[in-house]
Amino acid sequence: MDNNCAIQLKNITKSFGAVKANDNVSFDVRKHEILALLGENGSGKTTVMNMLAGIYYPDEGEIFVDGKQVSIKDPKDAFDLGIGMIHQHYKLIDVFTALENIVLGLDPKENNDLVTARNRVNDICSRYGFEIDLDMKVYDMNVSQKQTLEIIKVLYRGADILILDEPTAVLTPQETEKLFNILRNMRNDGKSVVIITHKLNEVLEISDRVTILRKGQYIGTVNTSETNEKELTEMMVGEKITLDINRDFIEEKHKRLEVKNLTVINSENKKVVDNVTFDLYSGEILGIAGISGSGQKELLEAIMGLQKCEEGSSVVYYSTAHGVHELVGLSTREIISFGLHLAFVPEDRLGMGLVGNMGMTDNVMLKRYRKGAGPFLHHAQPLRMATKIREELEVDTPSLDYPVRRLSGGNVQKVLVGREINNKPTVLMTAYAVRGLDINTSYAIYNLLNEQKKRGVAVVYVGEDLDVLLALSDRILVLCNGKVNGLLDGRSANKEEVGLLMTNLKGGE
Repeated sequence: MDNNCAIQLKNITKSFGAVKANDNVSFDVRKHEILALLGENGSGKTTVMNMLAGIYYPDEGEIFVDGKQVSIKDPKDAFDLGIGMIHQHYKLIDVFTALENIVLGLDPKENNDLVTARNRVNDICSRYGFEIDLDMKVYDMNVSQKQTLEIIKVLYRGADILILDEPTAVLTPQETEKLFNILRNMRNDGKSVVIITHKLNEVLEISDRVTILRKGQYIGTVNTSETNEKELTEMMVGEKITLDINRDFIEEKHKRLEVKNLTVINSENKKVVDNVTFDLYSGEILGIAGISGSGQKELLEAIMGLQKCEEGSSVVYYSTAHGVHELVGLSTREIISFGLHLAFVPEDRLGMGLVGNMGMTDNVMLKRYRKGAGPFLHHAQPLRMATKIREELEVDTPSLDYPVRRLSGGNVQKVLVGREINNKPTVLMTAYAVRGLDINTSYAIYNLLNEQKKRGVAVVYVGEDLDVLLALSDRILVLCNGKVNGLLDGRSANKEEVGLLMTNLKGGE
């Protein structure tokens, strides 16, 4: 085995029932490198890394660490071998401080000696460029601070091989650049870093090599300096696809929504939407940008009657067929019963969007029932719609009656987006419509949203990828701490400008 290899995987196979998540996968991770692991949804990226982290155990194959064959049966085995994984969902205790989270679960002697622990953590921070307040409670931290804490945790435990699953999913451009500088410092210090990601531009910026998986199988590894987005996409998908987002300009526009002074207070008595005002027009895509927790979700839910609005809030809906309606104070069912064609793709796919135990056809029919179709429903039209969604968005399901909760997250999202679009809305609001989708399907969704715009639909798009937001949106509304912090022209705005508005509230409020 090459002495430069930190990890080598040989013929790794892992199945879950009849589904083969990894099929005879072999590749290596070198010392002093950042390796990007790329692939569509369901390609087996996270599964194979979870075997290195001790969460799954391979059915077949061998794992070598520093040239020695090892058996990783649980996360403790992984830590003992110097492997640490930072997952998308952080494993932190909210009421503990950063320092307390770092030492939690270690030897009691080390756990109690917080002075020594603090000194060690400060050394790690100085070495790699971390910025963190060790006395801050986790519940006061933003997403970037929590991620920093998770990385420090695994380094404190002695990790030399770090695996990061979608690390930039909810970071601003400025936070992403800080993270990348830290990862480069770690690589230069001899660490091995593996990044699981969908963002090709970031793959090209940060990685040394790229390993591609497709449908559970290893496709190849290329040097980043010798490849490009088009080549990587073709390796991921297995065919040539066009990675262009068309942005047509629609001249004839009509006001669809007039939002004024919209305010929402959550159960903790905090203003999550604070005096938000904007207009929405037919034939446009309005992008909404903001770091996680800036009020995007609550704003869309308030418009749909799913959140209680404070006194003085107003959402006026303009319809050519049904006149003008004030929506504040109406329930979602009342909004639909008036024949107002609003469609909503929520962030919580199964909790709010679909019924997990139902199949595609029944979930489509449920929408028709909510529209007031009555108790005696015919299956013919929902069946046709479900079949159309399955074919157009390539939903991978054994049958149209197969429970959607058993589908992958990406396929669940396809069902939800397809159902809402096929109901011919005049206003379509989407919260993270492509979260969890592979690049091919993501671009199919972008094209669908553009088609809706050309048909005169007013589209609201909440997304995490600023590159997409800038390429797709006609205008961009930036939220910061629940307030409107800017309204920009999507054609002239840039990432740095949007990123600053996402994090720095005007007037320092």
